[in-house]
Amino acid sequence: MSALRAAKQALRREIKRRVSALSEEEKLRQSLVVSQKLFRHPKYVSCQRIAVFLSMHDEVRTEEIIRDVFKRGKSCFIPRYESSSSHMDMLQLRSVEDMKTLPLTSWNIQQPAEDDHSREEALSAGGLDLILMPGLGFDRSGNRLGRGKGFYDTYLERCIRHPKGKPYTIAVAFKEQLCEEIPVDANDVLIDEILHEEDE
Repeated sequence: MSALRAAKQALRREIKRRVSALSEEEKLRQSLVVSQKLFRHPKYVSCQRIAVFLSMHDEVRTEEIIRDVFKRGKSCFIPRYESSSSHMDMLQLRSVEDMKTLPLTSWNIQQPAEDDHSREEALSAGGLDLILMPGLGFDRSGNRLGRGKGFYDTYLERCIRHPKGKPYTIAVAFKEQLCEEIPVDANDVLIDEILHEEDE
């Protein structure tokens, strides 16, 4: 195993340990702080087409964000991951109610079914203005530690080739997910900005 992979694995374990120590109340509290920051963010206010991940238990809750996206009349896209590869599409979500009817995958993530061809893929039409990025860990330079599957790095490469170009990327994070330095290699795509609760 390469030194880089070993370093990433060790850091993943450390961050998971820190986040799992947070109570549900604390996760919700920080999620609301981060959501409020996002709602005031000029890139969010001005975007029309936004991709939002559906949060897992160890991630900033995104349900309030998705509600706000629809309230403001923006187009919302959510990931559909292919478990057998690092391929991911961003498919249109029609409403908050639509979100509740999505099937669960073996990873316990809700996403549109494989045979659901009725949804627009973001890059097949107008591209994306903004992507909210999940991840396990982040540093202040914009480096991101994902779960090791490469879904977002691969998708951002597709975005870069789209006529609209690369969307602005914002990570939403618990402050426990911030690290001094994330070990990265050439394939890792930098994030434009990371939103988290500031220590007063």
